[in-house]
Amino acid sequence: MAFKECIFHVYLLNEHFSPEYAEAQHGGKDSENNRRYDWEDEFAITSKVTQIEVIEDAAFPLRGQLPDGKEFSYDVPSMTLFRIQSDDAPDTFVGASRSIVDRYEQKDDDGRIRVHIYLKDYEPMANPIPGIYIASKEFPKELIF
Repeated sequence: MAFKECIFHVYLLNEHFSPEYAEAQHGGKDSENNRRYDWEDEFAITSKVTQIEVIEDAAFPLRGQLPDGKEFSYDVPSMTLFRIQSDDAPDTFVGASRSIVDRYEQKDDDGRIRVHIYLKDYEPMANPIPGIYIASKEFPKELIF
């Protein structure tokens, strides 16, 4: 059975957010000078998702082509990956380096699934393809120009 809808939300936590200030000044809500998140990505999986499997400490195969046309392939270690299985599409992956994942939550409500991934903001990262967040210390050195 496929889910009616599959949405991923990725948040970059703001390490300077003060829950105490938010509670005292704004009823627990964010404010312009006290944001809970620095940014949020949201995207929908448009295939007919049947299952989402979480894979801890996985290697992600980062593949592509350099500007000169040369192909590259590197395995990025220590990732938390969400393998999205569908009836009508090849498996898709969303994920981040374990070192930058604060936590994640998966909610299934009436056939609709939402995955929330919270990333730590104190370590630099790259987002080379949609849905993949790689800590700078894990990024292949050969691809840094």
